[in-house]
Amino acid sequence: MQPIRLIRSVLTVGGWTLLSRGAGFARDVMMAAYLGAGPVADAFNVAFSLPNMFRRFFAEGAFNMAFVPMFAKKLEAGEDAKGFARDAFNGLAAVLIVFSVIGTLAMPWLVWAMASGFAGDARFDMAVVFGQICFSYILFISLVALLSGVLNAFGHFTEAGFVPVLMNLIFIAAMLVAARAGWDMGLTLAWTVPVTGIAQLAFTWVAAHRIGFRFHPGLPRLTPELVRLAKIAAPAVLAGGVVQINLLVGRQVASYTEGAVSWLVYADRLYQLPLGVVGIAIGTVLLPDLSRRLRAGDATGGRASFNRGTEFALLLTVPAAVALVVMALPLTTVLYQRGAFTAADATATALALAIYGAGLPAFVLHKVFQPLYYAREDTRRPFNYAAISMLVNVAIAVGLLPLIGFSAAALATTLSGWVMVWQLWRGAQAMGPEAHFDDRMRHRAPRIVAASAVMGAALWGGQTLLAPALALHGWRYAALSALILLGIVTYAAAGVLFKAFRPSDLRALRR
Repeated sequence: MQPIRLIRSVLTVGGWTLLSRGAGFARDVMMAAYLGAGPVADAFNVAFSLPNMFRRFFAEGAFNMAFVPMFAKKLEAGEDAKGFARDAFNGLAAVLIVFSVIGTLAMPWLVWAMASGFAGDARFDMAVVFGQICFSYILFISLVALLSGVLNAFGHFTEAGFVPVLMNLIFIAAMLVAARAGWDMGLTLAWTVPVTGIAQLAFTWVAAHRIGFRFHPGLPRLTPELVRLAKIAAPAVLAGGVVQINLLVGRQVASYTEGAVSWLVYADRLYQLPLGVVGIAIGTVLLPDLSRRLRAGDATGGRASFNRGTEFALLLTVPAAVALVVMALPLTTVLYQRGAFTAADATATALALAIYGAGLPAFVLHKVFQPLYYAREDTRRPFNYAAISMLVNVAIAVGLLPLIGFSAAALATTLSGWVMVWQLWRGAQAMGPEAHFDDRMRHRAPRIVAASAVMGAALWGGQTLLAPALALHGWRYAALSALILLGIVTYAAAGVLFKAFRPSDLRALRR
């Protein structure tokens, strides 16, 4: 098989993710305008977060972390990868069908576990109804994740990258139709969720069929390989559960302040843009690449992939984090404040965004370090690290809630994220040379930080000068665009001056 070209593939996944996040942002702007941060928005955000939470538990965060390395290694060795993928598909589908039925019936308890602060008001009943409509999405999107893993292992990142774009386009179309037809917007959004899942599954099913993988529903077979997959996946499932407990704690803390669930969701959407474009793209490409290189005994190639992936991540993530912290209020005011979304909502969302921004490099580095473990089929240590991170998250979120309110949830997420990175880095030191930073990485990392600091200072000054324009409805988009351009130019100039990167780096990385 042809080797995966790391940076080209990352750029492909990142480009599709950028398009998806752009469409997702348009979706969120429309939701903010139609629903604001009121009871319906809170109820839908909690309901939609339930299948997404379990989706990360079963699919991207757990099952695929075990499935993708095993599948990629079978491809590299010329073993029966098709049969293994088919058995995994049917086994996962059987488990998820049962789980979807149980979850739908248990929806009142799930909503209470996610947002007990809703109890006793209209948000609770709405969230239960929305959740019962939405929950089957977990079945469709988890199978999509498995099919996407198959496509990624073959280097077909475009097809898998289009899947979230499709979801956001369907959401946008549904809201436009609902607004014109006078439909209930909350119910429209809820029914759109399973519709998008069916569309995404159909798309990836066809894409897999075109590369020769024909998945036909059937009874699951408990083969030795599937048993081995389950044993490897079990700690990753537990780790996924720990991560989702962190999310649960954040939602619980926010549910006691009306509007806070939506403030955190809208802030999350903005910092997810660079996280998705950089972190998820690198993690998606790095896992099958490292798995195949380890199978082939290519330690040199593995180290190059890890280091260039890390360098590329820091190159884009550190300045993005600085920009999110410095420009939090202009971003939320210009992008969200309209219709039912008030100035107070924009200010609260900006506070959460700045806190999340400080953790952005940590969230991206998770995606860089974790493949080092999963490519070795080591899922136990990431689980242990996640458990410690969860304890930190709970202690901060619950302990600081009486002191700083809903922002305790965002602060807990950021600080526990950095704790997780430190553990992943420390654990990787005992691995082979492919898990260690090379001279180029050690040389450039501090220079990237310095260039980002200069950019941050320029943004702070530019924000002060452009404050009057940012407050004017007719000029605010132009003023925000000018700020973003200032940041890009300043960072590029400072990066070249400090030798954080060279114009020829992209060509070198592609080689």
